[in-house]
Amino acid sequence: MTTTKTVLITGASGGFGKTFTKVFLQAGYHVIATIRQENKKQDVLFGLSEQERRNLTLMFLDVSHDQSVAHFHTALRAYNRIDVLINNAGFAVAGFAEELTIEEYKLQFETNFFGVIRVTNAVLPLMRKQGFGRIINISSISGLVGFPGLSPYVSSKYALEGYSESLRLEVKDFGIDVVLLEPGSFQTNIWTSGTHLSENAGGDASPYKSMFTSINNRMMADREKYGNPIEVGVLALIIAESKRAPSLRYTVGKGVNFMLTLKRLIPWKIWERLVLKQLQKP
Repeated sequence: MTTTKTVLITGASGGFGKTFTKVFLQAGYHVIATIRQENKKQDVLFGLSEQERRNLTLMFLDVSHDQSVAHFHTALRAYNRIDVLINNAGFAVAGFAEELTIEEYKLQFETNFFGVIRVTNAVLPLMRKQGFGRIINISSISGLVGFPGLSPYVSSKYALEGYSESLRLEVKDFGIDVVLLEPGSFQTNIWTSGTHLSENAGGDASPYKSMFTSINNRMMADREKYGNPIEVGVLALIIAESKRAPSLRYTVGKGVNFMLTLKRLIPWKIWERLVLKQLQKP
C-alpha cells in the first residue's frame, strides 16, 4: 500500500487549478487533476517534468453534470486514499441582476455551488472510511463582499461559504477538515475565458451601460496589480500539510484583509459610498 499522499483537484486546466497541480506535484503528491475537455490536456502537462507527469493522473469531469460525476465516482474506486480534495472548478457569470435570466443564475450555481457538492459527496465516503481528509473549497473575496455586475458569482460564493461552514461541523468527528480559501484579485483566467458575460450587459439600451463601462475600466486599470497565483497555491499546500487542524477561512491577496476589516467596522452607508466612488476612477 502506497504512502504517497493523493490530492484531487477539479478544474485543473487553467487559473488556480493549474497552479495547484504544479505546486502539489513539486511537493511529491500524487495528483488527480480533472479537466472538462480533451483539448485541455496539454495545458495541464505543459512545463511538467517527467517525474511530475508520472505522479499525475488526468481524469475527465464536468462537475455541473450528474452523469459525469457518477462516472468519475466509479473511477475513484480504484483509489484507497485521497488525502486532500481541492474544489477549484468554477467560473464567473457577469451582468446586472435585472438583465440576467434565471437560466444564467442556474448556470452559475451548477458549477460553483452544486458542482462542489457533487464532487464532495463522491469523495466523503472514502475520507470517512480512511478516518482523515482535508477539503479545501476555493471561495473568493466575493463570498464575503458583494460587487455590482457580479451578483451570480457573488451569490454562488456566499452559498459556498455557508455550505462549507455547515459541512465542517458535520464531518469534524470523522477526522475531516473543511477549509475555505478566499483569494482576492489574481492573474488567472476567471475574468477572461473563465467569464460568461450576459448578452444584455453594457448594451446600448441598457440602463446600466455607464456602470458597465466604469466597472470594465476599473478592472482593466487594476489588472497589472493582480497577484501571482503561486501565492494561493503555496497557501493551499500549507493548509494541506498542516499538522494542526486548520482554520475555517484563509484570505489571501493584496488589500483583502484591510478591505474586510473596513467593511466590518464602518457603517454600510459609508462602505457603499466608498465602493461606488471606486467605480468612478479610471
